[in-house]
Amino acid sequence: MRKYNIANYVRYKKDVEAQLKRVKKPVDGDYCFLTNKEIEINFLPLVETLARKQSTSDQASGVLSINDLLQEGALGLCAAVTKLDRELLAKSDDQEKTLKSFLSKRIKGAIRRAVDTNRGDIRIPEHKLNEIRKNPKDEKMVAMFFNSVFSSIDAKPPGDDDNMAYQVIDKSEPYNIALLNTYLLSLMKTHLSHVQYDVLRMSYGLDCDKHSANDIAAKVGINVTTAHVRISQIKRDAIQVLIDNVDSSQVLDYL
Repeated sequence: MRKYNIANYVRYKKDVEAQLKRVKKPVDGDYCFLTNKEIEINFLPLVETLARKQSTSDQASGVLSINDLLQEGALGLCAAVTKLDRELLAKSDDQEKTLKSFLSKRIKGAIRRAVDTNRGDIRIPEHKLNEIRKNPKDEKMVAMFFNSVFSSIDAKPPGDDDNMAYQVIDKSEPYNIALLNTYLLSLMKTHLSHVQYDVLRMSYGLDCDKHSANDIAAKVGINVTTAHVRISQIKRDAIQVLIDNVDSSQVLDYL
């Protein structure tokens, strides 16, 4: 996990404790008469519980500190409280349990979105991350992952509508070098040929600036006159090699 300022965390804890001492509490489990702000304060300990759980997960490790997660969780809590249906809450036999369930889902969602957004520069759309998490053993998971990471695939050939490698339009940006050195580049070195490795590395700027097809062709010894066609094919083939050879557990661990 990224290092965080312990003094700030201690101050946060003391501030929450002070707010909890002052805030109005539910009477006989009835939260409906409390204001939104009072409900928020009463559930700040829930934010810390969920943030601390997330801070030790593989997903958040090295991405956000506990202080960051607390902040994102608190924002999620505030947003969730504004959406409370108090009439429905009043009908609940256990309002605290109902609130905890409702708020937990949204606090965790806010924290997860923040982690996904700040996970370096590997841009995997949130809806795709959710699909992957729901189907951790799906055989298409690896394809979905690499297709999302290498989202700069060239023009899709006719008849390849079902090929996962051609489903995402190029909106990529240079990726986080440190993260890729520990993950993508290591996978590429393990499974790709030297030419495939260099083509992907330079095409997407994994540990260098992005190169044009002509520049890449010249560096790897490909006829420049056919550079675009050949580089596109090598990129597609290389990504397919990764999809075919990387175990789903490696992708799941990373996500």
